[in-house]
Amino acid sequence: MKNLLTLLMILLLSQSLISQLSLDLEKSKIKWTGKKITNASHWGSLSFSEANLDFDGDDLVGGKFVVDMNSMSVDDIQGRGKQRLEGHLRNQDFFDVENHKEAILLFNERVPLNNGVYEVTGTLTIKDISNPVKFTLIPSENNYSSNLTFDRTKFEITYRSGNFFENLGDRLINDDIELEVSLVQ
Repeated sequence: MKNLLTLLMILLLSQSLISQLSLDLEKSKIKWTGKKITNASHWGSLSFSEANLDFDGDDLVGGKFVVDMNSMSVDDIQGRGKQRLEGHLRNQDFFDVENHKEAILLFNERVPLNNGVYEVTGTLTIKDISNPVKFTLIPSENNYSSNLTFDRTKFEITYRSGNFFENLGDRLINDDIELEVSLVQ
């Protein structure tokens, strides 16, 4: 009985060392970029509805990020073209935001590199479809940044993909979506 109580105390103490850093949802942002085969591109932003990093002392041990897909904006064009593209990205051809309001990234594993930099393996869920992703998380003062690229077709976003349609010519859209993430405390 005494050993069981000791073990429970150790477990409780080790759990209490984990601290969660909630990031500033207004200042933390994602810049997305999508490109055509011609290297023409569109870019815009997304906002977080939840953004947390978990630490054991100074050691990063986890993270969870929830993206509000309704926050998706197109920032490289204005007017009617901007509204039309935002609507198209939100419809069923792309992210089907009406039925899938959130995208989620969970950290699974991390490998410390140097100077507080981590190589992170996680699970990205878009449209209720989960796939592994890998990226580097880089600290800068009290903030963090990362670049992450994912293949949209792995989330059933196949509109104008050369892997699913033929003879698209210069209307082909690359499968990779690039994300530049800025996490601010």
